[in-house]
Amino acid sequence: QVQLVESGGGLVQTGGSLKLACAASGRTFSSGAMGWFRQAPGKEREFVAAISSSGASTYYAESLKGRFTISRDNAKNTVYLQMNSLKPEDTAVYYCAARVYSSRSSNMNDYAYWGQGTQVTVSS
Repeated sequence: QVQLVESGGGLVQTGGSLKLACAASGRTFSSGAMGWFRQAPGKEREFVAAISSSGASTYYAESLKGRFTISRDNAKNTVYLQMNSLKPEDTAVYYCAARVYSSRSSNMNDYAYWGQGTQVTVSS
């Protein structure tokens, strides 16, 4: 079993930055890929970014490239999402997720474990 706890969400103005963190416990964190997803009100959950178990490979939703950066610290069992130049359309609940396998994926169905989410609100 894996427990994931997100933190770092909040209210920020357009153009601002936030850094989300997801702390993992319960199994060997470094063996699995991690991902970030988000869900805006009235919309389906969507892929944001993913990172392989070693951190060597990352993947982003095309629309977010250049503004968001995913990283991980296996010594701290934590994955991060740095979000810059935030826009009102980035407002959503952000979820981190963990895979059993090492390769990163943009498919929600590939992730076995999910956090409870952290709210990000970008005001205009």
